[in-house]
Amino acid sequence: MFTTRRLSETFGMAIEGVDLSRPLADDEFRAVEQAFFDGQILAIKGQSLKPGAFVDFARRFGPPQPHVIDQFHYPDHPDILILSNGKENGRPIGLADGGSYFHTDYSYLAVPARVTILYSVAVPKNGGNTLFANMYAAYNDLPAATRERIDDLVVLHHYGNRNDLDETSRTAASPLSEAQKGKVDWVRHKLVRTHPGTGRKALYAVSGSSFEVEGMPKDAGVQLLDDLKAHALQDRYIYSYAYEKGDVVLWDDLATLHSATLTDPNDLRTLWRITVIEEA
Repeated sequence: MFTTRRLSETFGMAIEGVDLSRPLADDEFRAVEQAFFDGQILAIKGQSLKPGAFVDFARRFGPPQPHVIDQFHYPDHPDILILSNGKENGRPIGLADGGSYFHTDYSYLAVPARVTILYSVAVPKNGGNTLFANMYAAYNDLPAATRERIDDLVVLHHYGNRNDLDETSRTAASPLSEAQKGKVDWVRHKLVRTHPGTGRKALYAVSGSSFEVEGMPKDAGVQLLDDLKAHALQDRYIYSYAYEKGDVVLWDDLATLHSATLTDPNDLRTLWRITVIEEA
């Protein structure tokens, strides 16, 4: 059907020989989904997609959730968010510098993301990589006493970057309008989540939208989250993916953290993004 290869010694898979411009048969999709579970990051190479085909593929994983930043939805396809530093007639065509800090997509929603899917439309001459951190491995490597201590903790999340709240910063969460801010609120998620597809435990969203630990003094809770973040972002857990035009890259939001990297604003980078949420 197709060939697979590892992206690194620790995690990540790539697939050659799949054409997502046509509907996948059920057995083909199950094989793709298994590669996704096995790799946590899955790069499907060499695609040429129209928006409708991209949305149809994403829907095989579950219900897409349009992003709260609605001014950059793809015309007639609101499930697609345009990520781009490009401009037309002096106006931005997409969201630039989005997610330039380690985070988990939609962890600020009551029903969070299952998988994020990017389709690479224009690749910059330099940079533009996405960094990924393996949250299975980060959890497994914690001392047993720490795992026991944190397994049942609950974390309060809100849209934003806990470590950079300056809306003018390129590493803060992308700013929202007042109307958009009214669409997000505080939500609760377990600090350690068990993946429904694999049965494995992982640290969840210890960087980004996590602001407090329920039942702990705020300073102590933030310190715990910062300690877990520092542990999870060690080099041994990080993989940097370099895009090629036509890549469709999926990552498991339950088992990874990720961060965009800043690029030259004049070096065009454009991706289409769909985020699929978990079953409610």
